[in-house]
Amino acid sequence: MDGDIAKFIELGKKLKKKNNILHKGIVFDFKLTKSPIYYTSCSLVSKSHTEVHISNIPHLRNIKNTLINMSTTFDPIQRINDGFEQFKINEFNKDPDYYRQLAQKQQPKFLMFACSDSRVSPTNILNLRPGEAFMARNIANLVPVSNKERYSDIGAIIEYAVETLNVEVILVIGHSRCGGIERLLALPDDETSYDFLDDWVSVAEPAKQRVIAENPDASGEELQTLVEKASVLDSLKNLLSYPYVQSGIEANTLQLLGGYYDFVRGNFQILETVTV
Repeated sequence: MDGDIAKFIELGKKLKKKNNILHKGIVFDFKLTKSPIYYTSCSLVSKSHTEVHISNIPHLRNIKNTLINMSTTFDPIQRINDGFEQFKINEFNKDPDYYRQLAQKQQPKFLMFACSDSRVSPTNILNLRPGEAFMARNIANLVPVSNKERYSDIGAIIEYAVETLNVEVILVIGHSRCGGIERLLALPDDETSYDFLDDWVSVAEPAKQRVIAENPDASGEELQTLVEKASVLDSLKNLLSYPYVQSGIEANTLQLLGGYYDFVRGNFQILETVTV
């Protein structure tokens, strides 16, 4: 590992004007001060790999987000500790006033429903800071019709976000290649059975049936994309079955948004807006 660190320090020397080296065994950065847009960094993400970012250096413009594997060993505790250390250095310690305010009270503008898929983190894809959004994540980013007996967890999230936190926007984010929607489309033909999954994804069954009826020739990825988007629209409709949401819409203090993140093409679009 030390040999790779040395290589990147040497790179900085060759590109001239190396400064601002922070090296605590976790992260070190060096800036090329010839121009403020010249920047390169090498971060020790964990013991198992080093993450390297180089941007806008004239003869290295195409080298970005290069991941160099250092070994095949994965230490989850080390990864957690290293990740938090990076957050502490690069975020928490740089804006203490902001985090002091957050410690007193959270006032998020958004309640976001997103998928549990590891590739779909609203914090990352929408560049959110702590305190900006109250989060709810589940398989296929579904919001079922209000039902205290079956879905009290979803109801509790919505009630707290609207009634206590006074969020102004509820955003439901669908996404490409959703495993939950893929499972829904496989039912009832797939012989594999799950204890909880199949019952949960059946929340989106009406969206599936509607899409198939309206697009009889659709199949494969096209069909899945259509159902992924349709299920977002159904979740927006289902949100209106919660009295706090309906009241917020009628009082013009709350709006509903449906979004779709395509991580294959790197696109994000707003599908629907619901206001008074």
